[in-house]
Amino acid sequence: LVENGLIAAIDRIDEAPSQYIMPGFIDAHVHIESSMLVPSEFAKIAVVHGTVATVSDPHEIANVCGLEGVEFMIQNAKSSPFKFFFGAPSCVPATPFESAGAVLDSNAVAQLLQRDEIKYLSEMMNYPGVLNADEEVMAKIKAAQKMKKPIDGHAPGLRGADVRKYIEAGISTDHECTQMDEALEKLDAGMLILIREGSAAKNFDALVDLFSKHPRSLMFCSDDKHPDALVEGHINQLVAKAIERGYDLFDVLHAACILPILHYNLNVGQLKVGDPADFVVVKDLNSFIPFATYINGVLVAQDGKSLIETSSFSPINHFHLNSCQKEDFDFSVPKESEIVKVNSIEVLDGQLITRHLETSLKVQDGIVKSDIEQDILLVGVYNRYQQNSKPSLGFIKGFGLKKGAIASSVAHDSHNIVFVGCDATSIFHAVKAIIEAKGGISCYDGSQTHVMELPVAGLMSVKDANTAAQEYEKLDKVTKQIGSRLAAPFMTLSFIALPVIPDLKITDKGLFDVTTFQFANVLVKE
Repeated sequence: LVENGLIAAIDRIDEAPSQYIMPGFIDAHVHIESSMLVPSEFAKIAVVHGTVATVSDPHEIANVCGLEGVEFMIQNAKSSPFKFFFGAPSCVPATPFESAGAVLDSNAVAQLLQRDEIKYLSEMMNYPGVLNADEEVMAKIKAAQKMKKPIDGHAPGLRGADVRKYIEAGISTDHECTQMDEALEKLDAGMLILIREGSAAKNFDALVDLFSKHPRSLMFCSDDKHPDALVEGHINQLVAKAIERGYDLFDVLHAACILPILHYNLNVGQLKVGDPADFVVVKDLNSFIPFATYINGVLVAQDGKSLIETSSFSPINHFHLNSCQKEDFDFSVPKESEIVKVNSIEVLDGQLITRHLETSLKVQDGIVKSDIEQDILLVGVYNRYQQNSKPSLGFIKGFGLKKGAIASSVAHDSHNIVFVGCDATSIFHAVKAIIEAKGGISCYDGSQTHVMELPVAGLMSVKDANTAAQEYEKLDKVTKQIGSRLAAPFMTLSFIALPVIPDLKITDKGLFDVTTFQFANVLVKE
């Protein structure tokens, strides 16, 4: 029984239908921007899958537009009945090793944390700053502690004394675990672990057995989920997979529905009398496909269709780069060279971490050439925030392109233009399309350029989820037709420029070794 948006009573009646009511699902860590949808459009598709709330880190748009970007997300979210809970971005920019569009210092973060809409300090990616007690980093942590708001972690591969020191600083969660032993060590030290299954990082299979040892210290998250994947399903998919593995229904629902509420102090109902009437109705406890979703007692989705109306908004952006030249993408060396050895990035499908390779490449007229047979292609990053800039260049393995190039202004976390291609001409066409659109993703197939425009900060579409999904799927299909073997090539591409996840990345300032936190030479010194 629902009255005024709250559960007034829960009664058992003999003629009840064969259906199951359960609390609404919560994505415990997500960057809404990665769906390529603004919050109000994200909400319309998420409720179809039974999601009623998200714990959302707006650091993608903050890196582009600063506080104005965070405000855009908050205000757009308010136009929807969906329950968005935002964090104060802790690392804008993520590191000093790339050019971002904005800076949020400890004073700005402290101001955000005083707002009721801001529920926590977003993932502290600068774990070296925590370990070394960096003054700005510690000021942000103290500001969250002063407001009694939790602090999210981001510490891939951090172990031993270092991870204990990181936790002791007040950091309570981690969503970056890729291996069981790493997750167990963090759990034993007092952390909560978020099992992540997004479009690029897929850690569910590696971590789901944590339910056998720490069932009430887990949450589910997507982190980054592209529109095509979001149309197919959300947290409900992880619930179904965990139940299929034989884990206890109420342990799984605790992770999907309850622990995020308790940990982040969210105003979301737990299906108890007096709570907000946030719940889903499913026909079985196997597929967890909702046929009805309610938020504050209002039906927001039914039979696979969203009932949330479209909201109007004005896009914001920060994009100054206005041109590029084909010669910008030539990797030049002294003309007497015939073969050079290079430090290359190797991407791993389904992972954000990369490997560091040394490979030999041929030189032609002073230009180092890609080796399509070895799958060693050109990679680089262009600073979008300067009117005139030159790209950094390097080499990468794992994309599998046989011709053409792809590019994107979605390039975590500073969101410059990142690109991979077989040759300078192809890259020129792909990057030029991004510049002309002032943000988007593109694929040059050797004869034609395909573009999905992202006019909101170069990150998000102005269209609905189904339209955005169709546009994205078209580019994904073309990219795979020209050879990519990756499950989500554009999602993988978007993390090539993130210098906080090992081993080797590239930013607009050059090739970066995350294991040493120093820039590296592309050419191997003999």
